[in-house]
Amino acid sequence: MIGYHIPKGNKGGYILKALITHKYKDEEFKNLKDLGYEIIFRDERHLSFSEEIKDIDLLVCFNAFDKIDINDFPNLKWIQLLSAGINQVPVDKVLKRGITLTNNRGGYSIPIAEWVVLKILEMYKNSRKFYHKQDEKIWKMDNSILELYGKTVGFIGTGSIAGETAKRLEAFGVNIIGINTNGKEAKYFNQCYSINKIEEIVPKLDVLIVSAPYTEKTHHLVGEKVFDSMKDGTYLINIARGSIIDEEALIKNLKSGKIKKAALDVFEAEPLPKNSSLWEFDNVIISPHNSWASEMNSRREYEIAYKNMKKYINGEELINVIDLKKGY
Repeated sequence: MIGYHIPKGNKGGYILKALITHKYKDEEFKNLKDLGYEIIFRDERHLSFSEEIKDIDLLVCFNAFDKIDINDFPNLKWIQLLSAGINQVPVDKVLKRGITLTNNRGGYSIPIAEWVVLKILEMYKNSRKFYHKQDEKIWKMDNSILELYGKTVGFIGTGSIAGETAKRLEAFGVNIIGINTNGKEAKYFNQCYSINKIEEIVPKLDVLIVSAPYTEKTHHLVGEKVFDSMKDGTYLINIARGSIIDEEALIKNLKSGKIKKAALDVFEAEPLPKNSSLWEFDNVIISPHNSWASEMNSRREYEIAYKNMKKYINGEELINVIDLKKGY
């Protein structure tokens, strides 16, 4: 719960001041103001400190932290991120100040889920080869195409993105397995196992999807030991963070055929360096951290921010609160 409650419309009372760095529609700004806030908009691309914003109580942003120092805002009590990731946040300062941090968890789950299903099908149906044949005007059948039906698809991480993806994969008649911190059951998953059983589970998988948060514990989680545990010909997808996979080990296992095909939207270094050998594989689909893109994103970002701002001013528990000690 928030530690205090300031009623909306309290005459002569304290009015919460919110700095928003994303341009919403006029009607959306009005709706936020009508909750009882003083709203200040500053474009994040050109943001800088000023006396006018010094006394803000809350900050709504993607990544304002390379433009301003949160220690310059003595009244700041809550940061609502418009991103799902928190890598950009000065965690030490937030922890020291006791600032509440919330994110846009769930806001990008639907477009990412659609992207994952698309890439599984593209890899199974050899779409890349057919596109090449079309470009070259080559009429040649391909009998090496696979069915997704009956396959086993596993997820490292069973959060919102994994759940939306699993929900869509149900229609294909696949066995869906989840790997999470403690093996807790999750909707749309046939079975879930704890992370300490990962080397026992991955040999059962035809497709492995990495969808876990990036933390110190998940750094290079998919490394040599996990790759060695996989069966030959595993398909791999990463939409989480690049550093969850050891890229050197990935490249080695792409060369050996342990990984038959991979679809990668995230990388250890972004942009992916031009000298990375990942560019050279014809069995790797590379996407420039783009799986989240959708015409609906701005609306969903606003809806989550609006819901939390309404809860905050009413003294209610916020959604998507980040446990900074866990990192998600």
